[in-house]
Amino acid sequence: MDVKSKILIIGGTGNIGKYVVEASAKAGHPTFALVRESTISDPKKAAIIESFKSLGVIFLHGDIHNHQQLVNAIKQVDIVISAVGGDLVAHQVKIIEAIKEAGNIKRFLPSEFGGDVDRVHAVEPAASLCRTKVEIRRAIEAEGIPYTYLVSNGFAGYLNYILNNFGDSGSASPPRDKIVILGDGNPKVVYTKEEDIAAYTIKVADDLRTLNKSLYISPPANTLSCNEIVSLWEKKIGKTLEKTYVPGDEVLKKIQEASMPLKLLLSLAYTVFVKG
Repeated sequence: MDVKSKILIIGGTGNIGKYVVEASAKAGHPTFALVRESTISDPKKAAIIESFKSLGVIFLHGDIHNHQQLVNAIKQVDIVISAVGGDLVAHQVKIIEAIKEAGNIKRFLPSEFGGDVDRVHAVEPAASLCRTKVEIRRAIEAEGIPYTYLVSNGFAGYLNYILNNFGDSGSASPPRDKIVILGDGNPKVVYTKEEDIAAYTIKVADDLRTLNKSLYISPPANTLSCNEIVSLWEKKIGKTLEKTYVPGDEVLKKIQEASMPLKLLLSLAYTVFVKG
């Protein structure tokens, strides 16, 4: 019987991380999650923690900012997957340093979960986030750490964001009367269910064909423009929506006027849905 690789997920209780932890455990890998003591006792994380426990996930207490805790955790596994959020992307240099010291890791997947940052031409502040991810890639390569970059493109969860006027509708449900579309609505975007992105993440982490390469998740049937998404929704509800198209220059103005985190979300939306 094949021995499954031991996998450590850092950022495992986050938006995409929780799916990666679940996919790893369900695939039969001994699965470890690096968590802070405060996370274990956080009532908001209780359901996720209990779910992980039921799957047999092993909790390692630690913090990305504690070098020795990182090294100790990494020495127990074969593969490290980072799913840290935007504010911690730059701090992945600490993971790189710990992996280098531990000396036992067969593969590292940094936190990507989006477009190919070596090819994306974003506007600020999204551009800074992309540059940081590029710097992390180059640091991994410079240290000779075995890697895979998973280019997952868009999450299926973005669809509700789009239909809800890019988070500005104040509703949790898609519209039934009118909708706002950024740009002309024609650029195509790939959307993949978060559970499927997580499943791909675990599969590529242990596949020799993806060693030191980028893997793109790009199912043709999941590649749609905003106009096509709205059209599908209109067919489903049997009603034509009133559409308002926001020109690119107006979106740029909104980015300039917005505060974080809306500024970042709008800059990402402009990069993806207006520039394409």
